[in-house]
Amino acid sequence: MKCAIMQPTYLPWYGYFSLIDSVDKFVFLDDVQLEKRNWQIRNRIKSDHGEMMLSVSVNRPYGRIDTMINQAELDMTQPWKRKHLKSIETAYRKSTYFPIVYPFLEQLIMQPHVLLSHFTIEIIKSISQQLEITTKFFLSSEIPHCKKAKDERLAEICNQVGGIEYISPIGAACYIDKKTPGGAIAKNGIRLNYQNINHPIYPQLYGEFISHLSIVDMLFNCGFEQTSELIKQK
Repeated sequence: MKCAIMQPTYLPWYGYFSLIDSVDKFVFLDDVQLEKRNWQIRNRIKSDHGEMMLSVSVNRPYGRIDTMINQAELDMTQPWKRKHLKSIETAYRKSTYFPIVYPFLEQLIMQPHVLLSHFTIEIIKSISQQLEITTKFFLSSEIPHCKKAKDERLAEICNQVGGIEYISPIGAACYIDKKTPGGAIAKNGIRLNYQNINHPIYPQLYGEFISHLSIVDMLFNCGFEQTSELIKQK
């Protein structure tokens, strides 16, 4: 049983969905600190002027340091949802799959969620369903755990969901392998593999290709079916 654990992010990039598709169980790490200027609340699209950042306005009821992702609230006193949709519409209205993808995204973004985590997780699940990803989803906040160190907690969550192999983004190696190869994950008898991503090059609007954008760029330019094929190619 393969599993992966990641913080929920806003309109994630291609690699996030590739990771979800590569495992049997995916755990949203929703009860960790909400960081400032992190992918938890923002992502990039491509406009005729180049990269454009879309950032979610949030309230931190327990302060900047103590508010966790699943405690952060969407700040609906700001018109950021309409601004995001207007930016997306302007950037992609000439794309091939705009008539199909835009109404789908509009419905997701305009859903009346109160909490950030409910908002971003629902978007990720809905896109995954459209891409025919059948992975089972879990929330770390609903899984009993007690250990504090990062890799120890990951190992504990894997054990709780029955994971015997953990697939990790390569960026996590800096703390997983910090003391010993595989860290607490290997010590718990869980096989550790790092995600190997070769970002596909696909047709884009506005000149030179830019990688690692939000998945919405691929959806507008490739459609759901082709995006699913790109994600599932290993």
